[in-house]
Amino acid sequence: MQRVKIQGRILYLTEDAALQDAQLAGEALAFDEDRPLLGNISTDEITPGWVCYYYDETLARYAYVGLRGGKFKQDSLKSGGFGVVVSGISKGCGSSRETAPYSELKAGVQLVIARSIEKIYTQNAQNIGLLTSTDFGLIARIERGEEIAISEFTRGLDPISAAIVEHGGLFAYNKARLSGKTSPPAVATAPRPMTLCEKILAAHVIADAKAGVVGVDAVAPGDAFFARTDVRFSHEYVTPMADALFRAELGEGARVLEPESVFAFRDHLTFLDLIMPRAHREMGLKAQAEELATVQDGFAKKQGVKLYGEVHRDGKLVGSEAICHNKVIEELALPGQLVLGTDSHTCMAGALGCFAFGVGSTDMANAWFTKDVRVTVPQTARFVLTGALQAGVCAKDVMLHILSQPFFKSGQGIGKVLEFAGDGVVGMSLDERATLTNMAVEAGGFTGIIEADEVVVDYLVKQRGLDADAVRARIVRADAGASYCATFEVDLTAIVAMVATPGDPRNGLPLAELLQSGGVKIDIAYGGSCTGGKKADMDMYASVLSAALAKGRRVADGVKLYIQFGSQDIRRYAEARGYLEVFARAGAEMVDPSCGACIKAGPGVSDSPDQVTVSAINRNFPGRSGPGKVYLASPLVVAASAIAGYIALPEEL
Repeated sequence: MQRVKIQGRILYLTEDAALQDAQLAGEALAFDEDRPLLGNISTDEITPGWVCYYYDETLARYAYVGLRGGKFKQDSLKSGGFGVVVSGISKGCGSSRETAPYSELKAGVQLVIARSIEKIYTQNAQNIGLLTSTDFGLIARIERGEEIAISEFTRGLDPISAAIVEHGGLFAYNKARLSGKTSPPAVATAPRPMTLCEKILAAHVIADAKAGVVGVDAVAPGDAFFARTDVRFSHEYVTPMADALFRAELGEGARVLEPESVFAFRDHLTFLDLIMPRAHREMGLKAQAEELATVQDGFAKKQGVKLYGEVHRDGKLVGSEAICHNKVIEELALPGQLVLGTDSHTCMAGALGCFAFGVGSTDMANAWFTKDVRVTVPQTARFVLTGALQAGVCAKDVMLHILSQPFFKSGQGIGKVLEFAGDGVVGMSLDERATLTNMAVEAGGFTGIIEADEVVVDYLVKQRGLDADAVRARIVRADAGASYCATFEVDLTAIVAMVATPGDPRNGLPLAELLQSGGVKIDIAYGGSCTGGKKADMDMYASVLSAALAKGRRVADGVKLYIQFGSQDIRRYAEARGYLEVFARAGAEMVDPSCGACIKAGPGVSDSPDQVTVSAINRNFPGRSGPGKVYLASPLVVAASAIAGYIALPEEL
């Protein structure tokens, strides 16, 4: 493909609701450089959770139905004849769901133009043949009816990404690659001091596919190649779409390569039936959602893939075995490995000193067949944490502080690795480190990573019974003199309790400022998700609730407190320490493992726009956990707020 002619109308996603209505009614807008455009459009807004029950072209009918303002209804985008969509900064932030760009493509959109575009969204778009650009100069040329050279959409891309765009998608490119019609360039970077992620990637480069040679001397930012994965996992939201692509492109008899390193999780929609709205039931979405688990189960059995499924207690379904990210740390990932998952929070495993990142359905379908994934070496931003946290402050506050900084709010963090180091990190538990790496993606980052040390060794020895020396032998360390795109010093002694106001995890501010501007009454306090459902989080919930009980206090009237465990292992930990009794006495509702309310699929979701939630989850994009307003805070603040009835500090109780 050398040139492309963009057909259809140009849709400007503006902050002006009236202009949105006018465009959907058929009016064409002229380009206006000063027109405010919607920014930070998350994939949750493009295809809300319930839309993702579909995994075929039906997705096109529901594109943008979750967009703030509520202007897009069923078929609004598809019937509008739009070939181009234009928006502001950070298009496609949030979840790695490929359903988002796929819905746009199948609705007729050929090109997405935005001030900045998130890394995973961009890669998913490339994989399916949806063009993307940050060049607003293209708009006038498209309006004139010009054919645009494909080179306009490959400028600045690495050779593999450019070739994928030129071929119209990843499957088409891989067919050409496997047939010998094209091949990625060899990595020719000379030996150099490397960052932690660069060293791990260098060890996983497919240097010679035919000879089975893996590993090169060095890589540098911008190098592109296919890398050998160690762990590949998906969950029921994504497995069916990846399986459909896998079979469609490779045939019904296609087999997963080395299925012993592939894992599937039934962890996202386990509790959906408890909260599914009547309107969704009437649309037939209950059966559609159940089909996802059925298809995944069939895939796992056919391919010999281990499935972490549902758990029954006393003959009743109580939840999932684990949220995938918690289980990857508990059982699967190791230091120095390359871990691939169909979820943006795959980066949580970086707390073990491995290179873990999220991809979409097409990348995973290809990885099932080849065990490889395409990678462009990212730049690394280093965060040196010094000192110790004050009492009442934890890793969640650290991340909400970091995310609120200009480097991330301006979009400079998109696609970067966040490497955490310093004595402040050394002093953190593994669970607290996992909060840092988990939320790296909220900054638009490629992943988060922390060099493994004796904390990791001790954890893997106790958790899995591994040999300590064998674990130490796997540890990868950054080279002295490695280059970073930016280095930030973070004094932990200066970090205070934080809260992110509704709409974006980057909306962080000191909780004291929120309290000064007036109290925020809450309806729901939610402690759970992969981020807030770990063992250390249980310790924090229990500490606040125990202190409250000692003073004769319980969950405030009119407030519901939910505490959800990230895995059955974490639940057993809480039970062994007497926390279940503490939670029950305080008035909390305990929920077994599942992604649940974090993705609007379980107890703890809001059901009206006027409800307010304070939550320990990782993101609060519009509609993410229901129509209400979601404030992000630490487990300590979540528990304290449940007792107080408003967003509060533990010391206020």
